[in-house]
Amino acid sequence: MRTLCSSTLIGEFFVIGFAALVAQRLYDVPVGTVWTVSGIAMLLSVLLCGMIGRPGGVALGWALQIGLIASGFVVPTMFFLGPVFAALWWASVHFGRKVDEAKARWAAQAGAETA
Repeated sequence: MRTLCSSTLIGEFFVIGFAALVAQRLYDVPVGTVWTVSGIAMLLSVLLCGMIGRPGGVALGWALQIGLIASGFVVPTMFFLGPVFAALWWASVHFGRKVDEAKARWAAQAGAETA
């Protein structure tokens, strides 16, 4: 799960940065505000890569997805990209857990065969 979720979060890091570039050029939002909010979201996306396996890591990832969708009020394209990344986040969590379960089963079988 960790690899899939981290890949999604790193993709979001870049999307947030590009959305900030668009927001600072096209809208009357102060540049400092744009980069403060975007910088916090970008930092959160990178920090979450290390928190995926910890309690609350996945929930924080969902909070980031909601924030990404809500950023569509500033950059309307994010109303499209936000749900796309939310779907990727869901798939990463869902299929990542299945992969982790399969790896655990295979490890248990390999351990039973050697014993």
